[in-house]
Amino acid sequence: MTQAGRYDAIVVGVGGMGSAALYHLAKRGKRVLGIERFGIAHDLGSSHGVTRIIRMAYYEAPAYVPLLRRSYELWRELETSAAEQILHITGGIDAGLPDSRLFQGALQSCIEHDLEHEILTSDQLSQRFPGFRLPQDVQAIYQADAGFLMPERCIELHVAGALEHGAALHTDEQVRDIVETANGVRVTTEQGQYEADTAVICAGAWTGKLLPELAPNAVPERQVLIWTEPLKPEAYTPETFPVFLLMVEESHFYGFPAFQVPGFKIGRFHHLEEVVDPDTIDREPNARDEAMLRQAVEKYFPDAAGPTLSMKA
Repeated sequence: MTQAGRYDAIVVGVGGMGSAALYHLAKRGKRVLGIERFGIAHDLGSSHGVTRIIRMAYYEAPAYVPLLRRSYELWRELETSAAEQILHITGGIDAGLPDSRLFQGALQSCIEHDLEHEILTSDQLSQRFPGFRLPQDVQAIYQADAGFLMPERCIELHVAGALEHGAALHTDEQVRDIVETANGVRVTTEQGQYEADTAVICAGAWTGKLLPELAPNAVPERQVLIWTEPLKPEAYTPETFPVFLLMVEESHFYGFPAFQVPGFKIGRFHHLEEVVDPDTIDREPNARDEAMLRQAVEKYFPDAAGPTLSMKA
């Protein structure tokens, strides 16, 4: 490739993170190329499924909160520029035993960063949000800023904005190799080679294949989501049911109110702890997947425990 065809940056993978990187680099006036192995807003990675949680009371570490505040600002800016709502505020619940990492971590983030919050017993939680039925020894933190984003639309809007700002985009093109050069990086695909000052790798489950040195830490696992028909639909709307994280004896779950597609949505962190190859993963949900997720619905969200409407792996 000649110097005239050189880029300031190449973004590998144009999903939830890659599309945002592509957009903001292009918006800053950088000459940037995005390379996506599949199509835009595909369902083979992790940035799909209609809704994705966004939360301010980050239990993982309080240091994330300033980043999250900026993230909310940027999502609102994108909404304004697109004249479209993609961020829906429902409030959020972080529930677990009082000494659990989830409860203590969320509480610490709230305290350190002066986030308004409430601590609720399981009875208080059920009174306010009847869709929950949690054990008596569980406590919950309610933080009003949490909600969900629409991941497919987020990707589509970021990509559209990036193209408007002059970004180049190649879809259905698989990256084979990324190497450092004397003055940057060279990215080799099925269709050619591209050079840039830097590369931004947003390859998701394929990260370990492109960057073997990260493979021990970037371990892909099979995840499954289920949508069930609420027996009391009025208890599981965005107006009456907040997004949640729940740490209980069985595992760590997360979920959403019904939105756009029918049903209450729930998933389990690490699901069945199946390490997989993203190129050969079994994407067909099975009876074991359904049984495990339905058990959680029936135990903790019984008014949502109608028939299974759909599943996605």
